[in-house]
Amino acid sequence: MDETHIAIFRGKEIRKTIHKNEWWFVVADVVEMLTDTPNAKDYITKMRKRDVELSQGWGQFVTPLEIKTKGGTQKLNCANTEGIFRIIQSIPSPKAEPFKRWLAKVGYERIQEIEDPELATKRTRALYKAQGYPDDWVEKRIRGIAIREELTDEWNKRGLREEREYAILTAEISKAAFGMTPAEYKKFKDLKRENLKDHMNDLELIFSMLGEAATTEITRDKDAQGFHENKDAAQRGGRIAGDAREKLEKETGRRVSTRKNYLPESKRRKALGSKP
Repeated sequence: MDETHIAIFRGKEIRKTIHKNEWWFVVADVVEMLTDTPNAKDYITKMRKRDVELSQGWGQFVTPLEIKTKGGTQKLNCANTEGIFRIIQSIPSPKAEPFKRWLAKVGYERIQEIEDPELATKRTRALYKAQGYPDDWVEKRIRGIAIREELTDEWNKRGLREEREYAILTAEISKAAFGMTPAEYKKFKDLKRENLKDHMNDLELIFSMLGEAATTEITRDKDAQGFHENKDAAQRGGRIAGDAREKLEKETGRRVSTRKNYLPESKRRKALGSKP
C-alpha cells in the first residue's frame, strides 16, 4: 500500500499518494489552497452544482483513495494531474495558472522517476537537505526508506494488501522496539500530520531500521504467510531492536526515545500550546 505524502505549494500542504504509478492529489486540499475556503466540502458541492458537466463526469475525474489523516486512514476523493486540471477549470482563482505549472512539473517528475528510480532518491535527498537536515541524518533516512520498502515488498508477496494490516504490523514492530506504537510516539513528540521518522534523531532512526530489517529477515527465514505469521515475525523483529535499545540505555543511562523533533520552533510552540 502506498504511503501518503505531503507536497507544498506556496506554503500550503497538499496530500498526495501514488496510484496506478502516478501522483493523485486530495481534491479538498487543492480546492482549499486555490480558494482559501474554510469549508472545502461545501465549496465542492456548490462547484458541482454550477458545473453540470464536471458533476456528471465526477466519477471519471475523482477516485476515493486511502489517505492518512489526523484521525487515521480515511478514503478521500483524489484526482490525478488530468483530473485536477479539469477541476481547476471550475475554480476562478489567480493562483490557478502557477498551480497548473507546478502540477505539471510534479506529474512529469513522477514519470521520470518511474523510468529512472534513482531520481526519486536524489529528489528525496535534495528535499531533506533543502529543509536543513544534516547530511549524515539524510543518508540514514534514505537508507531507512529503502529498508521499509524492502519490508513492505515482503508483506505484499505474502498476501498482505490492506493498509490496516500494514499499520498493525508496523505498530507491533514499533511497540517492541520502542515501547510505543507510531501513534503514541507521535503524541510523545507532539506531532500531528507530520511523518514520525522525519522527526527522529540518529539513534531513533537506527533502531527503527534495525527493527524493520530484522523483521524482513525473520519473515524470509520463517517463510511467514498471511497476517498472523507476519505479525509474529514483526513482534520478533521489533524485539531484537528493543533488546539492543535497552542495552544501550542501560550503558549510557539515557533514553533513546526523545521528545525532540525537527518541527520549526513556531510550530513546536503551537503544538505544545505555549505562547511565542
